[in-house]
Amino acid sequence: MSSQSSRGVWIITALVVLLLILHQDNWFWESDTLVFGFMPIGLFWHACISIGASLTWALATVIAWPLDDDDAVAATETAPTSTEEGA
Repeated sequence: MSSQSSRGVWIITALVVLLLILHQDNWFWESDTLVFGFMPIGLFWHACISIGASLTWALATVIAWPLDDDDAVAATETAPTSTEEGA
C-alpha cells in the first residue's frame, strides 16, 4: 500500500466520521427557519448531508478503486487457454 493510498483511506475515514457527527443535528429540531422561503432548515441540512455523502462516496471510489485489477482481467480474457494452444 503506497503512502498516497494510505493517506486517502484516512481522508475518507475522516469525512465519513465528520458526516456521522454532522448528521446529529439537534440544533434544528425546534427551528421554524425556512430556506429559500419554503424549505425547513432541518430538511435543507439533511439535503446538504446527502450531497456531502455522495461526494464522499465518489471520492472513495476514485481513491480506492483498484485500477490494476482491470488490467489483470483484460490480460486474462485475451490470453489463450491451454486447450486453444494445443489445437
